[in-house]
Amino acid sequence: MAGSTINTVQNIFQSMEYGPAATPSTATAQAWLDKHSRSLGLFFDGKFVRPADRQSRSLADSKGGHVCSTVCAVEADVSQAASSAVSGHKAWSGLSCYQRAKVLLRLVGVLGQHGQCLSELCELCEASCSPSALVRLLQYYSSWAQLRDTLIPNWTPLGVVAVVVSEDCSLYSLMLKVLPALAMGNSVVVVVPGQSSAPPALLLAQLFVGAGLPAGALNVLTGSDMSLGVKVAQNPSISFVTYSGNKQDGVTLCKATAGMGVPVSVSPNIGATCPFIIFESADIDSAVDAVIEAAFKKKREVHWVLCVQESVLDSVVARLRLRMAGMKCVALHSEGDRVLVDTAVQVAQQQGATLVQSCAAPTPGAQYPPTVLCGAAPSSPFVVSPSPGPLLPLMTFRSNTEAVTLGNHSPHGQAASIWTEDLTLALDTAKSLSVGSVWVNSHSVSDPCLPVSGHKDSGTCTDGGHEGLYQFLRLSSSSSPLPRSSPVSMDYSKFGTAASPAIIPDDSDPASAPMPYLQFVGGKPCKSVSGCSVAVQSPGGGSVLAYCPDGGRKDVRNAVEAAVKVQPGWMKKSPSARAQSLYSLTKGLEAKRRDIAASVSVQTGLSMDEADTEVELSIARLSDWAAYCDKNQGGTPPLPQSGSALSLPEALGVVGLVLPDENPLLSMVTLLGAAIASGNAVVMVPSQKYPLPALAFIQVLQASDLPAGLVNVITGSRDELTAALANHSVIKAIWYWGSAEGCQYLQYTCTSPLKILHLFCQKEDGGKDWTKSHPSLLEEMWRKAVQWKSVWIPTA
Repeated sequence: MAGSTINTVQNIFQSMEYGPAATPSTATAQAWLDKHSRSLGLFFDGKFVRPADRQSRSLADSKGGHVCSTVCAVEADVSQAASSAVSGHKAWSGLSCYQRAKVLLRLVGVLGQHGQCLSELCELCEASCSPSALVRLLQYYSSWAQLRDTLIPNWTPLGVVAVVVSEDCSLYSLMLKVLPALAMGNSVVVVVPGQSSAPPALLLAQLFVGAGLPAGALNVLTGSDMSLGVKVAQNPSISFVTYSGNKQDGVTLCKATAGMGVPVSVSPNIGATCPFIIFESADIDSAVDAVIEAAFKKKREVHWVLCVQESVLDSVVARLRLRMAGMKCVALHSEGDRVLVDTAVQVAQQQGATLVQSCAAPTPGAQYPPTVLCGAAPSSPFVVSPSPGPLLPLMTFRSNTEAVTLGNHSPHGQAASIWTEDLTLALDTAKSLSVGSVWVNSHSVSDPCLPVSGHKDSGTCTDGGHEGLYQFLRLSSSSSPLPRSSPVSMDYSKFGTAASPAIIPDDSDPASAPMPYLQFVGGKPCKSVSGCSVAVQSPGGGSVLAYCPDGGRKDVRNAVEAAVKVQPGWMKKSPSARAQSLYSLTKGLEAKRRDIAASVSVQTGLSMDEADTEVELSIARLSDWAAYCDKNQGGTPPLPQSGSALSLPEALGVVGLVLPDENPLLSMVTLLGAAIASGNAVVMVPSQKYPLPALAFIQVLQASDLPAGLVNVITGSRDELTAALANHSVIKAIWYWGSAEGCQYLQYTCTSPLKILHLFCQKEDGGKDWTKSHPSLLEEMWRKAVQWKSVWIPTA
């Protein structure tokens, strides 16, 4: 207790003071920096390179002292690094799985030998990362390198992978991308625009090569801003770009690379708002200690919001006051941050919030005391847009349902911490929260064996676990869905605004007039909101086969509203119940097979026998998806520490499908089956060229027992409907087959909120062979239709 002369056990428990910490030494890291003259170059071809006439940036420590300088790479350096990576990929991928695993395992020993240097360098650069955490990463991914061909057959590495991070990204987040990419046989170009992670990344690259990694398999480029990542993505040797860091830089990268033909995945793991939920059944003392550690004593990569059940509010606040008493002020990055913190506190007090502070706020300066803002509302500015300082908003709830609502209020879906001794309540809450990681009676723990997806606006890919490996692999039988190209000059505001061709009345016999079709929204056939129609041409383009509705933005809005209402209930259905619904859809297709085959034949020009074959394949494909419903349901991966964990696949939500022209029926049921078998709802845009099979399929949907609104079919201009899907905030993913301009538009537009994109540029000579039914193809599509959640349950 403060002021006591004797530290008794009782005093220690009352004050919860930490013991004195030894002053850390940085002698080893300083010696390594001195060896490089405190001027670090770039790293490629297995060695440090310092090109002449390059700008450099100076890195200072927390006390303002000079640590080192890093080079700002230019276009020529990017070309050299990419060339080095191509050579490195040939050498690295040419090794056997055992040989690659042996190199990664050798790194464990190297890190043990030089872990002190790495730890000290991270401390100097304020990029804290425990060497033991990196050792765990190496051990985990070296085993996957060993077992890749055994447990992941029919998949091959992408080639050269660019790993881009923001300035505030941790070294652990960087290596969580680098190591699985290497383990799968890719070479890597690491792009570190910032300074804090650059020196440790360069040291690790040196250690990797020293452990036997072929020259060029790992390259590091440093720079001054995100433009360096864009330059790397432009290089034709790059097969895939994956980003980790803050949302702003991720959006910049996505927009700048739109139209280049390179897939980009984003993990914005910095700055998200995460709920810390304390139920009345929690161990309050442990929960309060944990929230103080998470919010005030660890480096804050996320913003926590404390949610407390009303019945224990007074108890929690009293313990917060006790634990926070005497805590020192937290250093801010700049005087500008202090202004933001002061403004947030003033706004909070004006809105009725009360403060719990460790001490009085000092005179203006780059520091501020830990502060709890009691009485916050979900819409408060300091909750919606948190300031960078040590502020912890506190909100209250009454019921479990209200706790979940508060937890899901944030646009982010990165993580949540739940505190309760009731395991049933914990698991029920964990499953209801739209986040990638849930910690029960713990916080901020991680292990690479668990897959984590960014839910909502917190990412477009899965990292960790078996599932996280697939972003660095492609099916051996498939090629890149997007050809490398230069972006098209286009006005994004005008995409999809072209008027549909007008329908001119003629004097033909009404008895032979083309048949009008309806679209399908909310379980009912209906006209488009505009009331207009478009003509469906025969294969040769000489005559009009039918008229279909000319759907638009309002039709998409209505379809999404219907899908949102039904999707949660569909997702909560048991896998066997979803399977039965898909089997009923299969039976309905079989009952209508002659009518559907006729629509395929008339639309595409195929013979009736060929059309019937496509219907037969479609029936078999739907049966495959019905059987697939309950075959992949996650698991309980073993942890290297006490406790248990769950790995859960979850539906994405509402998925937009812009369907291909090839095999219009078979491709439609393949994509539709993948989406709804996983628990998603769907808004489908049939092929603009061949829409009749999808419109005829509406009869099958009507006769099935699928919930009304689960599947919606909207016809019309592909570009206009694509733009409507892209600009709807509720749609989580878009699977698109279309033009290069459409792919570029989606890459540029689907950044706020982030959408998961699977883009395919259709070719005139045909594209994907939909008639193949390989297990890996089904697995690939199923993985596109789910996102992963990890739930941690400690036992000690």
